[in-house]
Amino acid sequence: MAISNSIRIRIIADDTIAFGPGKASLLQAIARSGSISGGAREMGMSYRRAWLLVEQMNRCFKGPLVQTATGGIKGGGAQITELAQDVLAHYQAMQQKAAASTHDELAYLQALMRDSDA
Repeated sequence: MAISNSIRIRIIADDTIAFGPGKASLLQAIARSGSISGGAREMGMSYRRAWLLVEQMNRCFKGPLVQTATGGIKGGGAQITELAQDVLAHYQAMQQKAAASTHDELAYLQALMRDSDA
């Protein structure tokens, strides 16, 4: 089993993962698709799971990260907020800094791991 050369940061609020790599990917998918269901499909998860993750994020931050619109002539949809864009940008910066600062240690640990073919 080899470890990847990356760090996966999770932001914890009480006992809840307020933000992490999966939620970051979900926000990006919602931004691209314009809906929670489209984001869920893109990620291969159920709409219910995506909705629960969005609700969790919205509860953990001072404002919503995803805003929804109910159906109508143009149908419903969702968009990420400016706060979500800010959270994503800072989260990605943290990820990059963590990966850069731990690169040598990760490479060392990876050299000590068994090959996945063994």
